Amino acid sequence: MMRFTLPRDIYYGENSLDVLKTLKGKKAILVIGGGSLKRFGFVDQVLDNLKEAGIETKLFEGVEPDPSVETVMKGAKAMQEFEPDWIIAMGGGSPIDAAKAMWVFYEYPDTSFEDLITPFSFPELRKKAKFLAISSTSGTATEVTAFSVITDYNKGIKYPLADFNITPDVAIVDPALAEKMPQQLTAYTGMDALTHAIEAYVSTLNSPFTDPLAIKAIQMVDEHLLRSYDGDMASRDEMHYGQCLAGMAFSNALLGIVHSMAHKTGAAFSTGHITHGLANAMYLPYVIQYNAKVPETASRYADIARSIGISGTTEECVKKLCDKIVEMNHYMKIPNTLQEFGIIEDEFKEKIATISENAVADACTGSNPRPIDPKTMERLFTCIYYGNSVEF
Repeated sequence: MMRFTLPRDIYYGENSLDVLKTLKGKKAILVIGGGSLKRFGFVDQVLDNLKEAGIETKLFEGVEPDPSVETVMKGAKAMQEFEPDWIIAMGGGSPIDAAKAMWVFYEYPDTSFEDLITPFSFPELRKKAKFLAISSTSGTATEVTAFSVITDYNKGIKYPLADFNITPDVAIVDPALAEKMPQQLTAYTGMDALTHAIEAYVSTLNSPFTDPLAIKAIQMVDEHLLRSYDGDMASRDEMHYGQCLAGMAFSNALLGIVHSMAHKTGAAFSTGHITHGLANAMYLPYVIQYNAKVPETASRYADIARSIGISGTTEECVKKLCDKIVEMNHYMKIPNTLQEFGIIEDEFKEKIATISENAVADACTGSNPRPIDPKTMERLFTCIYYGNSVEF
């Protein structure tokens, strides 16, 4: 038996934030990241709408990019003191992911973070609050997914938390928020969305329910990402919807080792953080080469290629798909190797064995279409570091 879970309600399109005026409840905590949403007036808009609904609201702000375990615990404490019946998270992946984890510790204060690392092991939620997510970036799709990514900076590891319990009850996908994204964030989040859709389509848990969502998302990214990057606001809006479709697909089909690798390298090197979407964009062509050694998977990559107008044999389609991703990266100034990104060679060699073990143990590895062990993962990372073709 398989399962397909989405938010009960998804509100999208112009002025969809206005649905907050009709929300039923007494108290809400609004979780946000930095100050950009305040500067653009979206926080005031949300607060005004909730006030019109008769809901008392407390603001929890300052969630950092790649939220930490410490931030999650701090937010959970604020919730325990305020006792909201709605948790509302607005922003990119970071505040929404953080709020999902806070939600668990709000309802179950005695739970430890280690209890949540095992996928699909969460306690039953909604005893105290429901969850509403408002996305401001066009990539993570965490507003519709059963995932949250939290970073343990002491260990230098990102943990993908997974459970259908943390799928939001309500998602608001208002394109006005995404129109304010900086150009480089548009690139990174867009490639994150493409990776979500491609990994969902080839995942071992793909299904007739997830395949159409994944393919449509890929087609929308193919048509609109570069235009969105160049400032076309109509394409920016379409990307906001396309990334949401990709999220619906991967939340149910799960992901693969592109994400395993990105999770375990984001905070691993002294030369600086590797932004999640950038890491996905960099790793994706190499992982396609690796997975395509399985004939059935190669055929599915060829399906993806043909859906965006690429023709040829299966092998030709796979190669052209990889080439297209590399070209997109180049256009958006995304490096295609870890060496080009600036990772120091000696540090890479020193750390890669441990990173590879951690990546294989990541929650996303299990649904990758081709198995992998730590030694093979190390070889794959080495190809990515130097820009070598994956021949094994």
